[in-house]
Amino acid sequence: MSPSLVLFPMLSNAISPALLKAPTQVLLAGNAVAQVGATTTDASSAVVEPTPLGILLAVFFVLSIVAYLAAYLVRPVHLALGFATTAAMWGIGYVSMMAPGLWIGEALFVLTLAVPVVFGAIAQRAGASPVKTGLVSALANLLVIGAFLRDEQGGASWVPLAYVGGLFIASAALAAFGGFLARRAKPIELPTPASLFARVAAVTVFILLVTGGLVTGLESGLAVPDWPNSFGHNMLLYPISEMKGGIYYEHAHRLFGMLVGVTALVLVNVVFRDERRATLPRVLSVLFLAMVCVQGLFGGLRVTGTLTSAVSGAELSPSTLLAIVHGMFGQIVFATACVIACVTSRTWNEGRAHSALRDAARLRALPVVLVAAMLVQLFLGASYRHLQIPPADGNPAVHPAWPIWGHIFGAFVVLIVAVVTGAHATSRAREIRPIRFFGKALVHGVGLQFALGIAALVVVLIRTDARIPAYEVATTSAHQALGALLLASASMLAAWSLRLVVSPATSTSDASVNPSTSAAAS
Repeated sequence: MSPSLVLFPMLSNAISPALLKAPTQVLLAGNAVAQVGATTTDASSAVVEPTPLGILLAVFFVLSIVAYLAAYLVRPVHLALGFATTAAMWGIGYVSMMAPGLWIGEALFVLTLAVPVVFGAIAQRAGASPVKTGLVSALANLLVIGAFLRDEQGGASWVPLAYVGGLFIASAALAAFGGFLARRAKPIELPTPASLFARVAAVTVFILLVTGGLVTGLESGLAVPDWPNSFGHNMLLYPISEMKGGIYYEHAHRLFGMLVGVTALVLVNVVFRDERRATLPRVLSVLFLAMVCVQGLFGGLRVTGTLTSAVSGAELSPSTLLAIVHGMFGQIVFATACVIACVTSRTWNEGRAHSALRDAARLRALPVVLVAAMLVQLFLGASYRHLQIPPADGNPAVHPAWPIWGHIFGAFVVLIVAVVTGAHATSRAREIRPIRFFGKALVHGVGLQFALGIAALVVVLIRTDARIPAYEVATTSAHQALGALLLASASMLAAWSLRLVVSPATSTSDASVNPSTSAAAS
């Protein structure tokens, strides 16, 4: 069972109702959103008649089945490269939309056109089809095409066909151009299809975490009051012209959530096709899909408080408690995707477990202890971030004591455990590449995270009014993102240690059964 699900009922009793209610009241009262290169939240967004929940669920279920079955028609390598293309395009496009009309925004938007060219070249060098890679990317990009079409409602009936047809033609042509450029380049070997797609899924979840961190940092978590609709619109059809200010950050986060959901669904398909004899990857892929669905539900219920298609604030009850769980559980989902990438790799399947290593028991146990410590630290950090009340209307900020002091104390604990774990892995298992790599990553990363934590605390404490400085958003978001990477690194180190380091008890047992084999292994 997920730690966040265990903590949920405990939090209900431990956290004061007044603390849980106060941040929500502040956001609902004004939702004063400071931004980086954008205007304030546009409160005049038109609300339309919402789509009933029953219809939304039915459409979601049918489209999920269609997407899963359609994936069987495409080679896993094309699925992986196509979804990687879409994730990269969305990431660059997201940044470009922060500064519409400015030269940097326009330059980044043009850069999205180079992404299919790059992945078309990769496909060519890997012996795959650039055109099929581009077509898969176009299919995934259908998730956002509706946002553009809603702004063309006054156009001719052929406009939607032109948009969709142009999307597929342009994606295929750009990818083919990339393949043409790389036709004489040196061939490359990609990871196994399942591992490659799991890496793409992990990157997509990480981008979702970053966009979620910006939503929280810009205090725009309730900029769109309803869910699963957006101001009554079908989420995938909400007009891009209305995505301004805090609405843009909140709605874009939802669209990335949809991309992660489809990616998780296709990952199950790819793993079941590529890992025919391995049970663990299949179980983890199904678990990952379930976790993504639960995480999406947490995010939606954080906004509405209950499953409803209502738009009126009188019928909604946003939950700060679920905001804490949502923020915490998202990083666990990311770590799970990273572990799947490990267990589907060639090294995992073909690597030899090492016996007779010094301190083997500690090599296996310390990463698990570190993951547990990081989860506690994550809970404290998420609690502080969502329970603090920012300054507004001349009132000073309110900083709840128990999560901030707990997080500060926990930072020292995690720093010590991470350095000891990383140094131990690097020195005792230097010949095992994955363990050595993640050990070094932890030692260097946790130091940077500690410094970012101090900086984040300072910029939050010195803020005196409702205006959110850009440096505060940048610092707190970087602290959250690096924390997610460290949790994933610790989780992967734990997985690799359990896979490639033989426990002392097993080594002793093997030696007693076959001493010659044990000696040869040493």
